[in-house]
Amino acid sequence: MVKTESTEVRPSDSKMVSRREFLAGAAAAMAVPYVVPNTALGKGDIVAPSERITIGSIGIGSQGTRHVHTLLSYSNVQLLAVCDPYQSKCEKAKKAIEDRYSKRKGTGGTYKGCDTYSDFRKMIARRDIDAVFIASPEYWHGLHGSMSAEAGKDIYAEKALTLTQAEGQALIKKVRRYGRVFQVGLQQRSSRNFRFACELVRNGYLGKLHTVKVSVPGGRSLPNAPAKPVPPGLDYEMWLGPSPFTPYNDLKCSYNWYFIYDYCVGWIQSWGVHHIDIAQWGVPSFAAGQIEVEGTATFPTEGLADTSITWDVNIYNKDGVLLNFQDNKKNEQGCRFEGDKGWVHVNRKGIKAEPVSLLKTNIKPDEIHLYESGNHHDNFLECVRTRQETAAPVEAGHKATAITIISDIATRLKRRLTWDWKTESFLNDAEANNMLSRPMRSPWHM
Repeated sequence: MVKTESTEVRPSDSKMVSRREFLAGAAAAMAVPYVVPNTALGKGDIVAPSERITIGSIGIGSQGTRHVHTLLSYSNVQLLAVCDPYQSKCEKAKKAIEDRYSKRKGTGGTYKGCDTYSDFRKMIARRDIDAVFIASPEYWHGLHGSMSAEAGKDIYAEKALTLTQAEGQALIKKVRRYGRVFQVGLQQRSSRNFRFACELVRNGYLGKLHTVKVSVPGGRSLPNAPAKPVPPGLDYEMWLGPSPFTPYNDLKCSYNWYFIYDYCVGWIQSWGVHHIDIAQWGVPSFAAGQIEVEGTATFPTEGLADTSITWDVNIYNKDGVLLNFQDNKKNEQGCRFEGDKGWVHVNRKGIKAEPVSLLKTNIKPDEIHLYESGNHHDNFLECVRTRQETAAPVEAGHKATAITIISDIATRLKRRLTWDWKTESFLNDAEANNMLSRPMRSPWHM
């Protein structure tokens, strides 16, 4: 396991010092309004620049756009830049940001202070940016995260944490080496229902636990798509990044990348990580010691997609507790914990239990209380200021992602595997271990 270091004290980072120096001298140094319009004075409900967290956003698809619009509601945040290989997505986000800031009280006119990039390296090199939000596809997460950490940025990164197990290990080392605050987009950890369900389990209110059931939406197949010229406004080289080169087509560069193995392990990973995280939050022994994993899956037989459509995986921990992980064609979506005294089922629609009286349980002061967060974005921004750990730190995202990856590997190899968390490898199975990493296309590496 990777040894972690404390992130409670902000390091003496020259990049951050330079940013403060930049802001202190900006009003005098700049001939025209840019980052420092009338709002620089901190009038009314506007927060002065020295108190704002400055942010750049990487990946402006559907999730990245949601992050942008959420961040625009914070007066103590300033979005300075957006980055995406699609210029049209950048321009749309830039317009939304600048329109919103122009309307804020005290701007006194039109705001023009958001830059666009197709190459994230240019954006993270800016010394006036404190933090980045990463909502790129999975195959970019490791590089975007590790290089942002090296550049001295705090990081909010979407799940799954990384495409491969090896990338996750490397990312943890970078985050801890550079003392960065890191929040994984496992937002269920900032929901009272999910936290309460796990506290019921951890404090023994279900009796002796025997089964955990996780069900999430299944994958899909895709038709074949002919190669086409790269459309204007797309930096296709930056879209491909570390993934193998394949010609551009009209299907893969949007939502459909979720179901193509070059870019994602599929929804067994990208959706599965949410409820798998809750399973191991409630039962930490699924991410400790040794576990056994076996399963089956169905895969597309033709077309672009090559990740599982359906799956049924069984994982056993050292205590003999079964974690059954499958697409939700059989079970209700969510995470269900079953013990000899009752069960609790939680998903984004709500929480249920048997006996129902479990839902009225008051967790006692001397019992286990899990990290309490009421809002994932609030939690990240507060931790950027305080240098405390977030609700979903990088290690939690790595553990949950790893369980989905080894589940997928077991279905592809069609045999029972033993996973050792101490070495983060399979016991006596070279073929399975070779699937824990993938080569990156030059010049990219971690």
